[in-house]
Amino acid sequence: MTERALTGLATDVVVFTITDHRLRVLLVQRSGEPFSGYWSLPGGMVPINEALDDCASRMLREKTGVHGVYLEQLYSFGRPERDPRGRVVSVSYYALVPPARLPSLPAESQRLAWKPVDALPELAFDHGDIIAMAHRRLAAKLEYSTIALQFMGERFTLSELQSVYETILGEQLDKRNFRKRVRNLPCIEDTGERFRAGKHRPARLFRVTRPDRVDIIK
Repeated sequence: MTERALTGLATDVVVFTITDHRLRVLLVQRSGEPFSGYWSLPGGMVPINEALDDCASRMLREKTGVHGVYLEQLYSFGRPERDPRGRVVSVSYYALVPPARLPSLPAESQRLAWKPVDALPELAFDHGDIIAMAHRRLAAKLEYSTIALQFMGERFTLSELQSVYETILGEQLDKRNFRKRVRNLPCIEDTGERFRAGKHRPARLFRVTRPDRVDIIK
């Protein structure tokens, strides 16, 4: 007969942003066992009377100060050996934070930091696997949704939007084809304003008409 054991339930959140043309994730350095001193994702155990989505949002807000951003359930991680304290299943999420809305990290806090996805420190539990899957999901959704717009500020140029795609995908895109594709999206519109950077020709500024939504592109 298969042995039955009590199983704990947790949520962990991969918080992405983009700064200096690098995709980054917000990590917390653990101060207690197990994995003391290791970096990990913000998260924790789910109370018996709290919904999963509510728990993920609360953990994100309490541990990092991030709130009111795009949050999506990713996957359930449940290898028996993933937590040395016992059987714990983690329902993971990922969140997207526009650079213009980055929370100010406390100056005295050394246990909260944005780390480049391509240069992560040694991580606790299976959080490296969770981050890798979240990155793959994010890159895949660029092809069929408007998820990249969640990284944009109130006004942006098409060059800035293309940079977001290229940073996530890790490759350069053809400028003409990219602009043809995104100009046809019904959820962005030309503001009629222009932005000049140095001696370059002024660039058109766009805005997202439905900033709280991620639409599927058919």
